[in-house]
Amino acid sequence: MKCPFCDSENTRVADSRAYSEGYSIKRRRECNSCGKRFTTYEKVEETPFYVVKKDKSRERFDSEKLMSGLLRATVKRNISREELEVFLMDVEKTIHNSLKNEITTQELGELIMEKLKHFDEVAYVRFASVYMEFDDIKSFIEIVEDIKRK
Repeated sequence: MKCPFCDSENTRVADSRAYSEGYSIKRRRECNSCGKRFTTYEKVEETPFYVVKKDKSRERFDSEKLMSGLLRATVKRNISREELEVFLMDVEKTIHNSLKNEITTQELGELIMEKLKHFDEVAYVRFASVYMEFDDIKSFIEIVEDIKRK
C-alpha cells in the first residue's frame, strides 16, 4: 500500500479492526519513510450487477448514487454514516443473494423503501416522496397514514 503523503511503498499495519458490522476491515497504517499515519478500508469484491432504468437502458449499480439519496433522506436525523453504510451493504447483499445480475429501478426502489420503513420512518417518507414522484399532497398523506396504521 502506497503512502498517500510521500508515495513510499514501505508501510506497515499499525491496527486492524472490523468495520461496518464486520462487512469490512478498517486498517490504520503507518509509513516507515515519513512516519505519517493513514486509514484504509478493505471489503470483499462482489460481482457487479446492473440497474435497468425506465427507458430500458442499463448502468452498473453505483452505491455512491444510492448513498447520496440516503443522505438526503436522512438529513437532520440521528443516523451515522456508518449506519447508512451498513444499510447500503444490506441492500447490496439482498440483491447479490437473489442471484440476479440485473435489477430494475422499480425493484430497487421497492427494496430500499421496504428496508427504510423498518430502519427510519421519516427517511422512508422522504425517500418515498422522491421515488414515488407524488403529484399532490393527498398521495403524501396516504403514505404517512399507512405508516401510522402499522
